[in-house]
Amino acid sequence: MAETRNEPLAAWLKAREMSVAKLTDAVNDAILKITGKPGVTSERTVWRWLSGENQWPQALQRTALEIVTGLTTTDLGFVPRGKDTTVSPPPAAQPEDPSVHRRRFVGAATGTAAAAIPLVSAGSRPSRVGTSDVIRLRDSVENLVELDAVRGGHTALERAALAGASEALGLQKQSTTQRVRQRLFAVASDFTATAAWSMIDAGLLDNAGRHLDRALTLAGMAQDADMTMQVWNLRAMLARQRGEYAEAVAAAQAARATTVVRRSPMHASLAHARTAIGLAHAKEHRAALRSLGRAEDAMAKADLSAPLPTWMSFYGPAELHSITAIVRNVVGHPAEAEAASHRALSALPATYRRNRANATIHLALAQLHQGDVEQAVTTGGEVFEIMAGAPIPGRMRQALGDFQRDLITLAPSAHFAHEWIDRYRTEWSTP
Repeated sequence: MAETRNEPLAAWLKAREMSVAKLTDAVNDAILKITGKPGVTSERTVWRWLSGENQWPQALQRTALEIVTGLTTTDLGFVPRGKDTTVSPPPAAQPEDPSVHRRRFVGAATGTAAAAIPLVSAGSRPSRVGTSDVIRLRDSVENLVELDAVRGGHTALERAALAGASEALGLQKQSTTQRVRQRLFAVASDFTATAAWSMIDAGLLDNAGRHLDRALTLAGMAQDADMTMQVWNLRAMLARQRGEYAEAVAAAQAARATTVVRRSPMHASLAHARTAIGLAHAKEHRAALRSLGRAEDAMAKADLSAPLPTWMSFYGPAELHSITAIVRNVVGHPAEAEAASHRALSALPATYRRNRANATIHLALAQLHQGDVEQAVTTGGEVFEIMAGAPIPGRMRQALGDFQRDLITLAPSAHFAHEWIDRYRTEWSTP
């Protein structure tokens, strides 16, 4: 069945001038009142409800939606799956829901037990593989994306993602239809790309390239242009981290050549932005700024309210401002980089603390490159306040290392620079 936009839910949001972010917060608050624990529903989940990709939320989410809206789940445009035609029971009688297992998965995986937590339910599988299996595995991919938002990239997430890919590939062998097989190949590609991203974010690059090669093969088998672009986007990021700037540009250009870019301005914007970063590091500064301009033009044509695929939900005006700050810093325009960093921080929700921390690092670099050393070290210290209580991913530690090197180079005798280094060295360098 083709996915159909959930017009009743969209109309409810529009009538109340409520954003996706506010609905997400409201649902999580309602779950907190029901269970005593904060909900973990993400904006990605709400976008999937709106797009029709997820036509029947989990039971606890359905109850929360009914509390928030005062409407039944079906009145909100949702369609029960299979035999699940019951209305959500009252909160006091609510049975344990898969989202509770999700919270346990996320909570356990932030420590050392991620690999021991099952990615999907252990109940018996239906004898016939079909769309419900695809939906279940897509939900598991989303679990991992939420875990990444909490914990950052790490090896336990990598293992869980690869286990999901293995299950998807096992199921495709049992599928009786070509459509379902292709969708399972796409899910397997998504899982494998997630494993690669986890390693990139953790700064553990040795396995990432191999995972991306596999993900690209699976995306080809799926004939899925969106997954193909996801892989090339990650390949560009990996190459840049390795200092292989010509390859970073080539990978970003391959992303631009995918068919999804021709029909989606948001995909086009991301591909041009990624190209701009590669070109800036390759010292092709004029070409980098042209690509950055194309990224801005493409985003201006995009419908920012339209849902995005889960892997791309990070991208929007705030992320483009952050990328602009990176490019402007590299090409030697620190004042413009500082302005872009401030725009990024203004646009980012407070809950996106890793994104805010990354934007703050680039703000500190821009201030440092303008000679405002004291302000730069103050700003750099804010990164640790933003990330307090959470691990600092390897990619972020590398950015902090770049800041320290520039700090030593540009202000070797400044006492507050040495104080910053002494105070934060252990924090930013500890895995």
